[in-house]
Amino acid sequence: MQRINDFLKNAGVYYLATVEGDQPRVRPFGTINIFEGKLYIQTGKIKPCAHQMKENPKIEICAFTKGEWIRIAAEAILDERIEAQESMLAAYPNLADRYQPGDGNNEVYYLRNVKAKIEGFGKDPVIIEC
Repeated sequence: MQRINDFLKNAGVYYLATVEGDQPRVRPFGTINIFEGKLYIQTGKIKPCAHQMKENPKIEICAFTKGEWIRIAAEAILDERIEAQESMLAAYPNLADRYQPGDGNNEVYYLRNVKAKIEGFGKDPVIIEC
């Protein structure tokens, strides 16, 4: 799990895919955090991706950095606890002008059934499940 977290932090930006009906939706994301032994992402409740993850929690994440890429399949599960929101916002203080713990818009999701694959040209793939 730490390796996934570090890869995404080093990439800076990753791409999160959700499903809306029968249409895939992909957008850039930048939050990743480990809280209580789980990987977490963050978004706003009013954003379409939040609605999509509630309707169908299956997501995929993809990122590229330093000649390697990662692909992650997981389920995004909403965690409504203030402590989880506080942990995420402490890791990303630049979000303080848009989100506050318990503000009714800040949402954090932990990733369940994570299956990740890190690959690079000429390198053996690394498989991580957590």
